[in-house]
Amino acid sequence: MTKIRKVKRRKKYRMNVNRKRLRNKLRKLPTITCPQIKDSWEVTKSTQTNLKQMGLTYDPNETLNVPNTKAEIIKNVAKWKIDDAEDKSQNEEEDVEMEPEKNYVAQELEAEAKAPRRRMFKLPKNQVYFLTYLMDKYGEDYKAMALDRKNYNQLTWKQIRAKIKVFKGIPEQYNEYLQSKTVQ
Repeated sequence: MTKIRKVKRRKKYRMNVNRKRLRNKLRKLPTITCPQIKDSWEVTKSTQTNLKQMGLTYDPNETLNVPNTKAEIIKNVAKWKIDDAEDKSQNEEEDVEMEPEKNYVAQELEAEAKAPRRRMFKLPKNQVYFLTYLMDKYGEDYKAMALDRKNYNQLTWKQIRAKIKVFKGIPEQYNEYLQSKTVQ
């Protein structure tokens, strides 16, 4: 039998690899950037145990079961076959959910996720300059804006209207434009 090239290549000893450093690198725990998890992390316990105690999941595939139609059909057929109430109570087992020890971690993470975030989106200066020029010259006449000589990109009146709507939705830049307009 001939050997596969990949298998041969894998068996070569790599002289340039420092085994001790590689082993230490693999043993080292990953850096945890989340402050809530970092504070309640116990080094002596495994990742799975730590996350379970915090009320978090290690494997989302186990937690969020995707509905399986074949399994549901089999369950329904099994229910039809069982006639006695005693058999039903014996076959069905209820899962008892335990309250995690460090439940506050999951609650803090949830509160942080629900907290409103500040938008950091801004339009480029040249686009702001173009839009303010059009607004100063034409006001709300978008069709005239589309025919302007400075419309190099040949934007349609609907595209210009959408860009102006976005510009008005950014309070920092739009308020600055309004202030400069009132000063003049």
